[in-house]
Amino acid sequence: MSNEIKRLHTNARMSQIVIANGVVYLAGQVPDTANVSVTQQTTEILTRIDSLLAQAGVDRTRLLTANIWLSDAKHFAEFNAVWDAWVPEGHAPTRACVQSPLMRAGLEVEIAVTALV
Repeated sequence: MSNEIKRLHTNARMSQIVIANGVVYLAGQVPDTANVSVTQQTTEILTRIDSLLAQAGVDRTRLLTANIWLSDAKHFAEFNAVWDAWVPEGHAPTRACVQSPLMRAGLEVEIAVTALV
C-alpha cells in the first residue's frame, strides 16, 4: 500500500478531501443556507458529499463511517428521513449522531464521512 497522501481543496486551515491508504476522509460538511429546514440543510450537505466523493473517485456505496452533529435532538427524525433515503440499501456505514452547538448561527446539521477507495 502506498504512503502517499493526496489532499484536495486545501487551504491553510484544512483540506476538504484527504485520501490515504485507500481511505477517503471528508471534512465536516455544513449547508450553505442557514435558517432553513433541517431537510433542506441535510439535502444540501448530502449533495455536496456526493460531489466530493465523486472527486475522490468513489460514491456513497463505499461509505465506512459517518459522524453527524445536530444542533438539537428535536431534529433527529427529520434528519433521518433524508438520511435514510440517501443511504443506498445494503451500504449503511457505521454512524454516530450527537447533539452539539454548531459554529455558526442558523446551522442545524454537520456531517463528516469516510469511504473506501
